Amino acid sequence: MQGLHLTADLSGCRDPAGLMRDGAALAALCERLASEVGLTVVGRQFHAFAPQGTAGVTGVLLLAESHLAVHTWPELSAVTLDVFVCNFGSNNSDKARQLVDALVQRFEPRHVQHQQLARGHRA
Repeated sequence: MQGLHLTADLSGCRDPAGLMRDGAALAALCERLASEVGLTVVGRQFHAFAPQGTAGVTGVLLLAESHLAVHTWPELSAVTLDVFVCNFGSNNSDKARQLVDALVQRFEPRHVQHQQLARGHRA
């Protein structure tokens, strides 16, 4: 099994749609974007911290190809993204990159720190 693990640490987020505080909207967006890039959502769990509407959100999409995790800190204007895809049967790396890029754009950060890690065994 081989895979690609991408992370993005966002700071100075403008967050024009208010996603950092709205768990339902963030969950719906993540699911829609994952599907649009061709990844298969098999489950989701998102939690908006109290008090809702002012505190952050943490959530995960379970993907047939692996996962997406997102954590928001509106009080810090910060978001972390984590996407891991397995490349078993087909290469999903471009889909993972497209998903991260689409999410980054929605938060309109001033600064983004990207990292990537090739994972798994190579034959």
